[in-house]
Amino acid sequence: MKIIHCADLHLGSRIRAKLPEEKAEIRRKEVRQAFDGMLRYAYENGAAAVLISGDAFDSDRPSLRDSRLFYESIARYKEITFFYLRGNHDKTEACGLFEDLPNLKTFGESWRTYPLGDCTVTGAEWNGKNAENLYRTLSLPADKTNFVMLHGDINGEIDLSRLKNKNIDYLALGHIHTYACGKLDERGVYVYSGCLEGRGYDECGKKGFVEAETNDTRGRGNTGGVAYAKAGYRFVPSSLREITEYRVDVSSAKSDREAAEIAERTVTSPKKDLIRVYLTGEVSFDRKYLTKTVEEALEKRYFFVSVKDETRAKCDFSLYENENSVKGEFVRLVLKRDDLSAEEKDAVIRLGIGALENNGAEL
Repeated sequence: MKIIHCADLHLGSRIRAKLPEEKAEIRRKEVRQAFDGMLRYAYENGAAAVLISGDAFDSDRPSLRDSRLFYESIARYKEITFFYLRGNHDKTEACGLFEDLPNLKTFGESWRTYPLGDCTVTGAEWNGKNAENLYRTLSLPADKTNFVMLHGDINGEIDLSRLKNKNIDYLALGHIHTYACGKLDERGVYVYSGCLEGRGYDECGKKGFVEAETNDTRGRGNTGGVAYAKAGYRFVPSSLREITEYRVDVSSAKSDREAAEIAERTVTSPKKDLIRVYLTGEVSFDRKYLTKTVEEALEKRYFFVSVKDETRAKCDFSLYENENSVKGEFVRLVLKRDDLSAEEKDAVIRLGIGALENNGAEL
């Protein structure tokens, strides 16, 4: 039996990449399209269920448009059972007129378990206050394939050690927007599906969902180095666009134009993607128009480009070394230090010269 695990759809998101409004609207549409595409995949590949591990919506009060999209899609795919666990963004969202859908299963603040063939799907909406009760009361049958749904961060909220040895085969997590997985105990695994579409530059890389499949053969499967028992799984990249960051060293450039040419050679993403470029290194030319020049060179090739200038002015501090001045004495003292690396000496001298000249921003 195949089961699709997704999370963090964030339907209705305003998009955090600071795009022009016309492109932000395109991305909002593409977030909706990504959800529809995942459901088509589930239907065409015979999935029995879709697990939505929180944050289907970006707020507790989604627009009618997004609410209709979500619930009417569930109604349309009546062959699939949907398990919808609300997360921190949509924790009080109500099904409203759509709450009677026979193929929609929801959860509350205590464990709720549903049968699914030879499997069980168990979930609870985490709020911190109910954590102790959830750890204490989770009880799953040893002879079933058990899927458990939670929404939260395993590095501060959810304590995985307290979920060990409870007959969990697949812990379907939401909240972290990047795919991640690991071994829970000798029997089960934990998996973050990540989000379907990156919405900001903190959501770089491949996005998609996870396809899990029940498996009666213990110990044979392996995904990402993690052995599985009753439930195997694989990540399915599906995003319409990818967000990618590049760090481009332009130290060899003698002008804005040469820096732009270096960036053009370095950035190799598909044209449909969103790009963030960090310019690094030391340069000797005027950087006033550097960001604009590089953006103009790249924006013809990509859906959207953001450039951040992290370069520094190239300075030859040896010029100060023989100078009979406070700056010269400062440089000589720093260069004599045996406990500092060359990089550390450079950083100290920059800060000191900048402070002495009261113009540290230019350095």
